[in-house]
Amino acid sequence: MNTAENDLDAVRVALRAECETLKNSSAATADNRSPVQLDQQSVGRLSRMDALQVQAMAQAEEGRRQQRLRLIDAALKRIDEGEYGYCISCGDDIPEKRLAFDPAAARCVDCAQ
Repeated sequence: MNTAENDLDAVRVALRAECETLKNSSAATADNRSPVQLDQQSVGRLSRMDALQVQAMAQAEEGRRQQRLRLIDAALKRIDEGEYGYCISCGDDIPEKRLAFDPAAARCVDCAQ
């Protein structure tokens, strides 16, 4: 196995580890995203507002988590297809520093702007 293949294997392992972390985080915060019970007898108005705010923040975080999972899945697919490291917009090489910073990057800096 050559160095490039070792590098891709390391990227694949890092992406899969991040994916697993995101999925675990999603499972751990599932209760925060569930509907808020609006029982006025047991919870005061400010407590309900706080619960709704926590729910909204948890749902927004989950949306960002799911977006990142989609980016990771796409990057893993590009690795499997031999297309990893090339911009999906212009086809140019994505700089190694950009890929080191974000292994799921799909576009070069110019196309990402």
